[in-house]
Amino acid sequence: MPERLSFTGAGLFNSTIIKVYMRVCRCYKLIMKPRRFVIPDIHGCALTFRCLLEDVIRIEQSDSIYLLGDTIDRGPRSREVLDTIRRLKASGYGVQSVRGNHEEMLLKSCRDRSFFYLWMQNGGHETLKSFGVEDGCEIPRLYRRLIESFPFFIKLEEFILVHGSLNFTIPDPLTDREAMLWSRNPHVIKGLIGGRKLVGGHTPMSWKEINRSLTTDHIMLDNGCVYKGERGMGRLTALELNSMTLHFHKNIDF
Repeated sequence: MPERLSFTGAGLFNSTIIKVYMRVCRCYKLIMKPRRFVIPDIHGCALTFRCLLEDVIRIEQSDSIYLLGDTIDRGPRSREVLDTIRRLKASGYGVQSVRGNHEEMLLKSCRDRSFFYLWMQNGGHETLKSFGVEDGCEIPRLYRRLIESFPFFIKLEEFILVHGSLNFTIPDPLTDREAMLWSRNPHVIKGLIGGRKLVGGHTPMSWKEINRSLTTDHIMLDNGCVYKGERGMGRLTALELNSMTLHFHKNIDF
């Protein structure tokens, strides 16, 4: 009677190949995962913003770009910043921005004159100048609609993106919009935001402080781009979330 052939060894060999192949595929997917950049507090520095995008991080259409609000005021080119956002969106780039306290002041200035005066005290006149108008209500509706579309926060799998901070004294911190716009609270209770880290701007910090924050539950990215000349500040920051790599470009707007 002929001897029965055994394919056990071949089966184990093929199984090992499949497992290795699956590991390689998983690693490849991780390596090829689309990049995700977070950029805080542009504050009207359109030239710096564009150079950061084009020359430093060299954005691709597969990238996601998240802005942390305060795109306007203080710097000389607020309209150009908003135009850059509009052009990127129209060209198919994944650009989203949360709302900052400066966008909120602009929007409220048309309904409440006390906010108009507050806005003027915080760099709003530079935005009006960039549009060639004297009142926030005179800014073309196209731009105000864009700003109105900015959400107060963006929720990612591992992060909450917000302009300021969150109110962790209440059961659901994502219901307090004022804190998102204005708070500088550095403390985070991850259990209240689904185990996520908080990523924000709003509070200018030196690049060393920003780098240290990467290891904490509250990543703070504002390097005070408009505060050119102050020690450790004056650059626009971009953080790539997958690799946790920081990128900077010095202010070239003034």
